[in-house]
Amino acid sequence: MHPRAGAPMGRRRFLALSAGGAAAGAAALSGCAMRVSAGVGGSGETVTVMVNSGDILPEQVRQAKKALGIKIVLVKYDITKLIAMLTSGSPPDLVRGVGAVDAPFFAARDVAEELDPYFARSGVLELDDLDPVNDLWRYDGRTQGKGPRYGMAKDFSQDSMYWYNTAAFDKAGVDHPSETEPVTYEEWQDTAQRLVQRKKGQTTVFGGSYGGLTRATLLTTMTASAGGSLFNDDFSRVDFTTPEARKALTWYIDYCRTKVGPSLIQPDPNGWDGPTYQAGRLAMSNAGYWMGGMIYPDEKLAKVSRLAPAPMFAGGPRISACQGGTGLWMPRGAQNKDAAWRVFEWFFGEEPAKARASGGWGIPTLKSLRSLMPGQEGYQQRVLRVQENELKHFSVVSFTPYTRADAFDALFNQIAPAAMNGQISVDTLGGRLNSAINDQLKRGKEQVG
Repeated sequence: MHPRAGAPMGRRRFLALSAGGAAAGAAALSGCAMRVSAGVGGSGETVTVMVNSGDILPEQVRQAKKALGIKIVLVKYDITKLIAMLTSGSPPDLVRGVGAVDAPFFAARDVAEELDPYFARSGVLELDDLDPVNDLWRYDGRTQGKGPRYGMAKDFSQDSMYWYNTAAFDKAGVDHPSETEPVTYEEWQDTAQRLVQRKKGQTTVFGGSYGGLTRATLLTTMTASAGGSLFNDDFSRVDFTTPEARKALTWYIDYCRTKVGPSLIQPDPNGWDGPTYQAGRLAMSNAGYWMGGMIYPDEKLAKVSRLAPAPMFAGGPRISACQGGTGLWMPRGAQNKDAAWRVFEWFFGEEPAKARASGGWGIPTLKSLRSLMPGQEGYQQRVLRVQENELKHFSVVSFTPYTRADAFDALFNQIAPAAMNGQISVDTLGGRLNSAINDQLKRGKEQVG
């Protein structure tokens, strides 16, 4: 276990262990009672928040100034700049992070503040109101999902679920998926093959998209769905040759080879599923509940769109994980922690959280805000029924603290196309991935200590 106290990390050491990642690199509805902060100060202070464009809107910055008396200064998220700020002792007060992969990475490096004392005295973010997805932001020095809290997700989806267009299914004479029982991954791919449309050798309508948020989280989750773990017990090695990991890798390479959907060897010209699905050129989209925020404004599209449970492997456990859990964490070296926590409470439990919940762009991470999720229309109510049932099958799938997901993906993207193009076997691919990624993990473990 990595100690929680110690000397500040040197810039050279932090840059070395993060090199792969650095290179890759509304108003509230009236039905919800407002909770009140339990006296944490901060009025008149300035809080620096490092986020992506759109995470916190300019009008929300103005809202925070008026409601909290705190000035928020936004800094564009950049991993190299973040490392420089952390190692120089002048980090942002709050930082954007993806809980599924960032929480163990930053906690293991002693740069993230433990937030349990803040949660304990908060009147806004009460522990019994936190959705279990927030356990992605816990890390006990060995295993994600246990131990102290280092952050919180702003909203989430179970990212192995998929949307589908009923008009595409009906046109092809394919039965709609069950709303409660998952198909197998093999059945999903067979359906995608029946739905894909091609003309003169070119794909005009993708049968389905299944790429996950990252290949790292996709393959980690799929291996868990096959009944195994991509990592060894201390998360210092991967093994793509175990039966479960090989099953996941084989399925994904087959998906790419058959070209039923976007991949490294058949890119989506739009870069992501949203515009392609909107245009009717994608029959199934591996995007969880969050994409409803894009679908619902187009009533015609919304009426033919359905959300389906996450697929599973025959004989494996039913797992429906979150591969994201994007939110905020507080650096240990932050200078304005009390004011930062007040902004944290406001962002996750007050006006911004209510606006996000009512927009359909994700499931609220406070259970008390669930009633704000869009459900006025019949198609929205149907989606909510599917999503509510799926929540029973959520579990944290732990990720390694020894590399970043984008660094893992960079290696995968270099090595895997040869298998996707049929030039090497899945077994050869598995061996090459083991060699490259385990070398990366070895360096990461040595640098963490």
